[in-house]
Amino acid sequence: MDARDAELKKELDATLHARRELGDEYESALVDSFLEKVDQRIDGAVDRRVRRQLAEQQMVVARGARSPQATDSWGERFGFGIVSLVLAIPLSAIGATAHLPGLLITWMGIVGVNVVQAMRVFPSFGRRGDKPEPDWEG
Repeated sequence: MDARDAELKKELDATLHARRELGDEYESALVDSFLEKVDQRIDGAVDRRVRRQLAEQQMVVARGARSPQATDSWGERFGFGIVSLVLAIPLSAIGATAHLPGLLITWMGIVGVNVVQAMRVFPSFGRRGDKPEPDWEG
């Protein structure tokens, strides 16, 4: 039990004690008063949570687009590779029905999907250094 719960418990005990002393005619007023305090406590907690989430969103916006490394975990990349290899087995069998050309096309597709995934996760993947593009127009 944390300090806020202990404080709320004290409020409830005080409300129950006041009800015993004042009688049934003040019961609804005491309950309303206690519920108002509970509502204030809940509103404060919700306000703090909303402010924290808004601050986090503002930090993300201030930083710009998140890097793919921040959004893609190692487990996702590993899982993608495993699924790709597992699916390569039946796809190879299907592609092999067209002999070598079908098998080559199947594997070019598998490699292509993995290259696209790698470029999404690592935008610098497959690029050659920082060489500028040649100016063909003159």
